[in-house]
Amino acid sequence: MKPVPTADAEHPLADKFRAFVRDAGFPCVGAKAALQRGGMRILIARDLASAWDDLRILPELVDLAAGWKADPALFQTLVVIFEGPEAIDEPAFEAHLWERVQSLSDKDDLWFGSPRDKRVSDDPGDPHFSLSFGGEGFFVVGLHPGASRPARRFVRPALVFNLHDQFEQLRAANRYESMRSAILARDQVLAGSINPMLERHGEASEARQYSGRAVGNDWQCPYAGRGQGARDAA
Repeated sequence: MKPVPTADAEHPLADKFRAFVRDAGFPCVGAKAALQRGGMRILIARDLASAWDDLRILPELVDLAAGWKADPALFQTLVVIFEGPEAIDEPAFEAHLWERVQSLSDKDDLWFGSPRDKRVSDDPGDPHFSLSFGGEGFFVVGLHPGASRPARRFVRPALVFNLHDQFEQLRAANRYESMRSAILARDQVLAGSINPMLERHGEASEARQYSGRAVGNDWQCPYAGRGQGARDAA
């Protein structure tokens, strides 16, 4: 079952993102497959630093999770493109990414009452960590104009939400390693080096990869866990 296109599918920024993914040099073959197969939803939001559109983003994530449960067809993704900030550096982008992720996770837990996907950990220090929306695990890829990695450098900030279970399906079908190798090889051609932050799920926490910024072993993820951000603010 293909996802229903969002009302933002014809927005100029959506057109730019599709062109970005279609470019021959873009390394992520999974994103290319999602676009080609009609599995890429695109939502345009106002500001990465604001909660203004959280209640537009979260229902799309919950719907994507429900659609996956009903029909787990590979290569489905939600791309949220933010109109601002137009200029942003890597530390600021990383901070705002985790603000949005925390806010969305809190709302999914406390407002929507969605269960957590217990196949993944809610602890960002755990090698089995993933986010969870609508009862399904999600991996996030951040893009923005100030990204040091060319594959993460888009004209506006964007968060790409991928269903974690898709990677498990690829592993079960013995397709994950070949796809990963293809992405790494293409990224090396594009950037001149392989992204040093890339790790397999279960070997190191994927939280270190979300923003695209290179971080050291002493990096502390600001994510507090589902619902905890709202409780701490109360």
